[in-house]
Amino acid sequence: MHSRCFSLLCTFAAAVFLSSCATDSSITLDYVPPAGGVSRGAPEFSVGAFANKRGLNSSYLGTVKLPVGVPIEHLNTKIPIETVVANAFAHALEHRGMLATADKARFLVTGDVIGLHAELLVRPYASAEIRMNVVEVGSGRVLFSRVYFAERQSAAYRPGSGSPLPILQQLTSRALQDAVDQAVDDPAMRSQLAGGGSFKPRYTPGML
Repeated sequence: MHSRCFSLLCTFAAAVFLSSCATDSSITLDYVPPAGGVSRGAPEFSVGAFANKRGLNSSYLGTVKLPVGVPIEHLNTKIPIETVVANAFAHALEHRGMLATADKARFLVTGDVIGLHAELLVRPYASAEIRMNVVEVGSGRVLFSRVYFAERQSAAYRPGSGSPLPILQQLTSRALQDAVDQAVDDPAMRSQLAGGGSFKPRYTPGML
């Protein structure tokens, strides 16, 4: 009995020690234009500010944990998450020919980052939850508002098989992109604003 208690105490102490030794790592997300065709529109949009509504600081993304749940690495973005999301919308709109200069835009895209999260316990996982608002520039009226959610997960990670950061970076990038692409391609938004036309993109696949 005493031996078992001692063993549990040692395990607890080790977990506390490892938790206190957790490292901080920074990752950069990216936007890669979808393969195949996309629904294009008129260059009538600019991108404004997004608010961080996650209840977490603006750079914190998630954690890498041991199977027992002890965090050993904290993940952060290199720029504020609200800026990452705004950049993702700019890339998505530009790729569809819908991004205009601020002085020529009819609509302003703003919103809230409700969730953007990455973690590794057994399986690498990432999710994004974004509210997109479309504001009429001339009047300041909110013409459209909706929340979009996406998640990605990969196969179980084998400890010792290399750093999990590239996997988490990829999953988080694609989860964010899935949510953003849902937003800018939403038929309800397109129909309500009645956009159209064509425009040559300037953005290339790259970092956010």
